[in-house]
Amino acid sequence: MSDSLNRREFLGTAAAGSVLLAAHMAAAESAASAQALPLRLPPARIYKVFAGRIANQGYLSHPADEIARFNRYFAEIEKKLGDVAFVGGETIPPDSVDQIAANLKEKADALLIIHLSAHGGDAPVLSKLVDVGLPTVLFSQPFSGHGWMYFPQWHKEGKKVVLLPTSDWRELERVAGLLRAAAWMRQTRILAVDHPHGSAAACSPEQVKKRLGADLVVIPNAAVLDEFHAVDPKAAEAEAQNYWIRCATQIVEPTRPEIIDSARLFLGIKNLMIKQKAQAICSVHCMDTPRGCLTFSKLNDSGFVGACEGDIDSTFTLLLYDYAFHVPGFISDPVIDTAKNALVHFHCTSATKMDGPNGSRLPFRIRTQTDSNGGVALEVTHRVGQPVTCGKLVNLDTMLMVTGKIIETSRSPLACRTQFAQSVPDARRLFLNWGGGVIKGDVMTLLHRVVCYGDHGAAMHDLGDLMGFKVVEEGGAA
Repeated sequence: MSDSLNRREFLGTAAAGSVLLAAHMAAAESAASAQALPLRLPPARIYKVFAGRIANQGYLSHPADEIARFNRYFAEIEKKLGDVAFVGGETIPPDSVDQIAANLKEKADALLIIHLSAHGGDAPVLSKLVDVGLPTVLFSQPFSGHGWMYFPQWHKEGKKVVLLPTSDWRELERVAGLLRAAAWMRQTRILAVDHPHGSAAACSPEQVKKRLGADLVVIPNAAVLDEFHAVDPKAAEAEAQNYWIRCATQIVEPTRPEIIDSARLFLGIKNLMIKQKAQAICSVHCMDTPRGCLTFSKLNDSGFVGACEGDIDSTFTLLLYDYAFHVPGFISDPVIDTAKNALVHFHCTSATKMDGPNGSRLPFRIRTQTDSNGGVALEVTHRVGQPVTCGKLVNLDTMLMVTGKIIETSRSPLACRTQFAQSVPDARRLFLNWGGGVIKGDVMTLLHRVVCYGDHGAAMHDLGDLMGFKVVEEGGAA
């Protein structure tokens, strides 16, 4: 007799339980939900400075109510995003640029300069603020003076600055999200179970702290197992029933006890992350029993990061997607198909809320892991036509990236459970230029990429400017 059940049989088995058991499970679920995942990081503090002459009339000056308009718009951004706070607000002149620069790092995580006009708002003066070294954005709309000609020099010198010569105020909201990412990374704590796996710089806690400001902490797998065994079995049963079994379109191979054990691992790792005050975790033990596929899926659904195979480079990539765009990523073992001009992604775990924690869930089936035909994994049906960004931050200093759209999904028995193909500009060039000449390492390090929903190509270049990494469009023009 087979141990596998379809969804109807699972639901029938669940319904056959007593009312008392159902009530106990509901209570266990409520108790589990009461202990939230690790707290979100505090709002990023963006220091705003208005630069230039302000007058009611005159050549290359702005009306006196312009600052009030900007401040109202900043208040709208704060309310909409919910995780940034605009501070400061001085005007240069009459305020002293030297006094502002002296205390900037203590007061803020990032800097936003609004270039209003000439005479006090040009490059020689503002360089004192840019040179403080905070991630900086300069917004200079048309008719804001002639100083804009000098601003590109900062970019050429490698300053952490994004320049916005535009009349589109919506760009201010977009870059606020990017400034949030740079600020949060410096406050992030990442757990690597037993050891991280990936590029040399990314595996070094010292390099991670120096380059990104984050804390990389190695913990023993025994700590994970202790938390796993400490979880109330009834709480695990409620978690399995309510988040996985009840919502799956089908359960193909795994048994109900296997799914409950996987849910128990999630609750254990969640409790561990709470105790450690961590925002991310990666594990080289994800193929152990129980497997980590459901755990990492729900962490990524919830706005935190769980990465398989101890892949620390992909962990940082997932964090950047989450912090900058509020979407999770899918760690992929890709292959290239020149016949379809496509990059085909597949792996045995995937977030189900690819639009972000507040989005709806994608359809999924609960399967075994392909290589071993054991454990519990996910087959998630991704959205055809969806723009995507595929990337990987390597050595903490280079983001490999290619954008496109999902053109089809598949269920090949030769590949891991979740499968979809992404269009690319030139599949053959991507094949020949795989790794962009910057990845050296084993199969996992060279192979893995991380896919997220949305075309974030331009934003990724800006994020690289703010955080000090270069962006290589993998498979792009030679």
